[in-house]
Amino acid sequence: MSDLDAFRAEVRAWLEANCPAEMREPVRDEDDVCWGGRKFKFKNAAQKAWLDACVAKGYTVPDWPVAYGGAGLNPAQAKVWREEMNRIGARPPLSSFGIWMLGPALLKFGTEEQKVHYLGQVARGEIRWCQGYSEPGSGSDLVSLQTYGEDKGDHWVVNGQKIWTSYADKADWIFCLVRTDKTNKYQGISFLLFDMESPGVSTKPILLISGNSPFCETFFDNVAVPKHQIVGELNRGWDVAKYLLGHEREMISGAGGNDRLNTIGAFCQRNGLEDPLLRAELAMFDVDALAFSAMGEKFLDEIKVGKAHPAQPNMMKYAGTELNKRRHELLMAAGGSAALEWDSEASNHGGKARSWLRTKANSIEGGTSEVMLNVISKRILDLPGA
Repeated sequence: MSDLDAFRAEVRAWLEANCPAEMREPVRDEDDVCWGGRKFKFKNAAQKAWLDACVAKGYTVPDWPVAYGGAGLNPAQAKVWREEMNRIGARPPLSSFGIWMLGPALLKFGTEEQKVHYLGQVARGEIRWCQGYSEPGSGSDLVSLQTYGEDKGDHWVVNGQKIWTSYADKADWIFCLVRTDKTNKYQGISFLLFDMESPGVSTKPILLISGNSPFCETFFDNVAVPKHQIVGELNRGWDVAKYLLGHEREMISGAGGNDRLNTIGAFCQRNGLEDPLLRAELAMFDVDALAFSAMGEKFLDEIKVGKAHPAQPNMMKYAGTELNKRRHELLMAAGGSAALEWDSEASNHGGKARSWLRTKANSIEGGTSEVMLNVISKRILDLPGA
């Protein structure tokens, strides 16, 4: 038996012993997702037990170094871990912008003190983060942002507004782009971290057509931010921001291949739908979902050895976004008029319809599909600009 086969057997045995049956069921609603943080309330004992077991083993962030709360797995071991999780349908023990976005940025740009202080809290689910990038009038054009941090010696005083801040009303801390030099449009932005309970921070939810929304407006009114809470160099926050955006786009793209023919096909059968055209569309979707998953694995392998194209996250984000929207369109088609029901317990209060409406934002958040296609055409296909 090879070392990797032995590791697979070890992971399989550990999962069987530690992953509760409830954590092997598909996620049905937002309460099934463990976000962690100061304000998080566990849905049940199984959710907490699963998180605690994974924290103790370093499996909330299996490929992070052990010193920062991870398991220190190499790329091959991390791939085995993902495969074994998928084999039993295990839910992620912890969902976190700190894991998907801030963590990789801190590992690359953070000081040792920042890594030790923040990453362990992220890995243990003790701190929940939100992202302060977009502003009114500064979405894809982030270099035009106006939130300003005035230098006060040992701290900055931040004033301004962010918009589309996902889960800002539930987050403990924010990683935020702040202009610290008004004379340099491109190199005058810094990447700051601060507590959402700091005096002067307030949020206002933004209601979407689905009736639900993770998005908020976020306001900063003379917010004091200590100097040591900058990541990377002063006025070079765009370097950190661009690196983080790549991981954000990978995260958004990940929704694309999560649900294949077996799940949607079973839904069709339960509803007595035998439409051959619909089933053909389901089969086409399944092939594309498998191809997307294969592309994702190839990308992960390439990025681990430093061979990935820097614009590949844009390609993953675009493909995953479109695939996720197709999946929900198929679910609505399979459900017929019953899928449009909005309020009853039988429909989980319109869960499918609300999720379908929510996907309309996928092609906007994290960079619009048009921007992604422009980047792909210029940087991957080497086509001339407009």
